Amino acid sequence: MKTIACALMLAALPAVAAAAERPDWAFPPPGVTGAPRKPETGELKQVPGSSKTYTQSQIDSFNEPPDWFPDEHPPMPSIVAHGRGREVRACISCHLSTGYGHPENSRLPGASAGYIARQLAEFKSGVRKGAANMLTFTKAMSDEEMKTAAEYFASLPVKRWTRVVETETVPKTYFLGTRRMPLPEGGTEPIGMRVIEVPEDAERVELRDPKSGFIAYAPPGSLAKGLNLVATGGDGKTIACTICHGPTLKGVGEVPGIAGQSPVTIARQLYLMATGERAGTWAPLMKGVVEKLTNEDIVAIAAFAASQEP
Repeated sequence: MKTIACALMLAALPAVAAAAERPDWAFPPPGVTGAPRKPETGELKQVPGSSKTYTQSQIDSFNEPPDWFPDEHPPMPSIVAHGRGREVRACISCHLSTGYGHPENSRLPGASAGYIARQLAEFKSGVRKGAANMLTFTKAMSDEEMKTAAEYFASLPVKRWTRVVETETVPKTYFLGTRRMPLPEGGTEPIGMRVIEVPEDAERVELRDPKSGFIAYAPPGSLAKGLNLVATGGDGKTIACTICHGPTLKGVGEVPGIAGQSPVTIARQLYLMATGERAGTWAPLMKGVVEKLTNEDIVAIAAFAASQEP
């Protein structure tokens, strides 16, 4: 009943002409690609706490990515661990064995298997856009493979993966593919009206270490502003996120949790739903909720939701 009531409230919101501003701090500039890898040297690499070793080529593999801690998760289905040839990349090559991945990937633990399977199906049908790789892989996946992958990630424990810090200055960064990384030469700059999410340890993230998370820098005051928008709707600008996502933002039934999600992921999805680029079962109901949000609103909501215990 709560889900139905929520849907009716969303559908009743008036349509507006303006859509949310594109959060350029969350999206890489057009044409950005990943940096070419250095030639393979055969050097065996490790991450802290693991007895496993891999070469950089193995770490970068699409079908044989590293499983640094195989004793710390349930048995992994083949589609998750290895994918299927050139057609389907191994799920853990992006989402890691923990399901948490990097800011450009959705964090899957805590979501129901039904919700995850539905998102895969909506990528496959093309109604959900915004992730080119997922559109390609899901078209080659069978219904059983999608079900198996969804059940695996839904079974994993929930944990914090990004810590949020309010600050006026941030490390200088650049986009490596779709991921923001600190400049190797260092330096700082004013944060402006952005959330800057970077690895706690850039080297460990490049090794696909599932125990090395992220830090998100947010402008001073953004958490308080985000709390107001999330809890009250900000004097009519939107509706309270807690109505559908629950009082702690951990989700209600098939409505996913957003507490502890990557602020970059949250910002991207708000924008894609506002513009209609992300469609699907529930996305049209979100369109009226988010299309009046400004970049400042998106910064605040993304930072606050990310700061909450998942």
